[in-house]
Amino acid sequence: MSVRVNPSILSADFVNMEQELGRIAGADLVHVDVMDNHFVPNLTFGPQMVERIQAVSPIPLDVHLMIDDPDRWAPGYAELGAYSVTFHAEAAKDAVALARRLREIGARAGIALKPATPVDSYLELLEEFDQVLVMTVEPGFGGQSFMHGVMPKLEILRDTVRRRGLDVWLQVDGGVTEETIGIAAEAGANTFVAGSSVYNSPDPAAQIEALRTAASSHHH
Repeated sequence: MSVRVNPSILSADFVNMEQELGRIAGADLVHVDVMDNHFVPNLTFGPQMVERIQAVSPIPLDVHLMIDDPDRWAPGYAELGAYSVTFHAEAAKDAVALARRLREIGARAGIALKPATPVDSYLELLEEFDQVLVMTVEPGFGGQSFMHGVMPKLEILRDTVRRRGLDVWLQVDGGVTEETIGIAAEAGANTFVAGSSVYNSPDPAAQIEALRTAASSHHH
């Protein structure tokens, strides 16, 4: 099973977005954080900006919607051509119906869980999703420290996915560095979002490779 490194443009220079996307062309996907200042206390950008990112990005989009009412807004991001659209479990009224709609449009459907959100009620629905994002920080801001306490959640997901032979990407987002990526890989993650550790490095392309290597050496 391959590991994927998806740099987050939350730490990029928004004014030079095309150039910033070019710096991560060697990554698997680009993680695009959409925040509405309601679901999380931060505001990033919406559909117009995502549409432009989609138009110029050298790699597919992994859109992470940290917004209220994703049932209404998420399908629009799939329609823009995003490869993967992840919405939050805590915000969706009908997660399964929404995931099915996203798949119908042609995107991979992802569900995200905040650190305090238990995974249990989603285990029997796992085949409805293509990705589960286990937040390793409280969503809203980049540059936070990795929360080790959510690793048991990943282990439960990994065991369930294996036991049922499902193809679900297990993603972590928040505080992912060369040190923490191995811990997350060990617990079962195979898709890694890294923001500041990529964009604050003098050589983002080399940093992406270093993260991939660190994850691969721990991934079983």
